[in-house]
Amino acid sequence: MKKFMNTAETMVAESVEGFVRAHEASVVFGPERRCIRRRHLTTGKVALISGGGAGHEPMHIGFVGHGMLDAACVGHIFTSPTPGQIIAAIEEVDTGAGCLLVVKNYDGDLMNFEMAIEMAGDRHSLDMVVVSDDIETSRTGDGRGRRGVAGTLIVEKILGAAAERSMSLADLKALGEGLNGRIRSMGVALNGVTVPQTERTTFSLGPGEIEMGVGIHGEPGHARQPFAAADSIIGHLCDTILADIAAIPSASALLLVNGLGGTPPAELYLAYNAACRFIEEKSIPIERSLVGTYVTSLDMQGLSVTLALLTDEEIALWDAPVATAALHWP
Repeated sequence: MKKFMNTAETMVAESVEGFVRAHEASVVFGPERRCIRRRHLTTGKVALISGGGAGHEPMHIGFVGHGMLDAACVGHIFTSPTPGQIIAAIEEVDTGAGCLLVVKNYDGDLMNFEMAIEMAGDRHSLDMVVVSDDIETSRTGDGRGRRGVAGTLIVEKILGAAAERSMSLADLKALGEGLNGRIRSMGVALNGVTVPQTERTTFSLGPGEIEMGVGIHGEPGHARQPFAAADSIIGHLCDTILADIAAIPSASALLLVNGLGGTPPAELYLAYNAACRFIEEKSIPIERSLVGTYVTSLDMQGLSVTLALLTDEEIALWDAPVATAALHWP
């Protein structure tokens, strides 16, 4: 295995330090490097905190800044941050209005964020929104809830903009929960993930195979299918999403095509073109779009398609200014 690293044990710490150094005008480490926070906090604003294992960059650290997160906690690769890290972030960024924790629906993340709320709840006003946009886990029948994947970006952007407008903690939670049924994602991969600690890929595919329904921790999906033309692959993703998403009257559609770590931009834009064409053929006009590598699974050669059906107010929050390492518009 060849990777640009010194050791597997130090890879995450060195990478996160490099991120902070590269973006030191806007982010800083919290105490003992337990979290990364905005350099300039806004007094009296509800603080947004998220986090998860390393290996998904730029999520979540790349979304720390004006208009999105106030702090993010990074665990080891594909491992939840500890309750101590999350509590340190709460202590750092709560300026008086409390904190909303945005959590992806994985057992480890849920357990540790809930534990942090339990331990710090007597000193801070805290609440949590659980993101569950992935279609795949709802189809497996094993009792697990939907995973939080690329749709997490959309939730964090909309909630971040609403927090900048001084929305209360209770109203932010209601807004986040209201988004959940109207954001759906599905991923596909051409190869598995090479995990530095094990030096093995999480699953192997033959030259004529793809993995449909993959997660962002290198998990295999629900089906191994024959490799096909891009229009066929993207059409299947879109068809599955459209059959599952909750529609609302007069909704505006936001389409996100996200690279999982090893897919070049040319292929992502080709996939976006196919997805846009497919969805608009179903009489759903695409009002907003985002294409790029934002929520990754280390070096997975794959992509995900996310569709969000948003109200006019939510579209305005999406359009609101954001200044982070990974997302930036005036």
